[in-house]
Amino acid sequence: MHTSLILLSDFAAAAAVQPLAAPKTIPQVIDGLTGWIMGIIALVATLFLTVGALRYMSAGGDPAQAEQAKGNFKSALIGYALAVLSPAILQVLQGILGG
Repeated sequence: MHTSLILLSDFAAAAAVQPLAAPKTIPQVIDGLTGWIMGIIALVATLFLTVGALRYMSAGGDPAQAEQAKGNFKSALIGYALAVLSPAILQVLQGILGG
């Protein structure tokens, strides 16, 4: 019993010493957002690419389905371009906000 009391008091003392997290600066927040935005945009672009490929393969000579597939491919290309350019866009935003 005595050992568990010592361990419990050591745990409580270690937990009490933890400092609070300092607020993040605007550049730190923008750096964090960059990774998330790039990932989300790339994920959506990959989804469009996959849907476009499935539509194109299942078109079976139907011109309307082939055109929809091409539209999905264009959307995927735009998405990938945005994912690549998002760090630059966020840097411009950081400059505007004064970070």
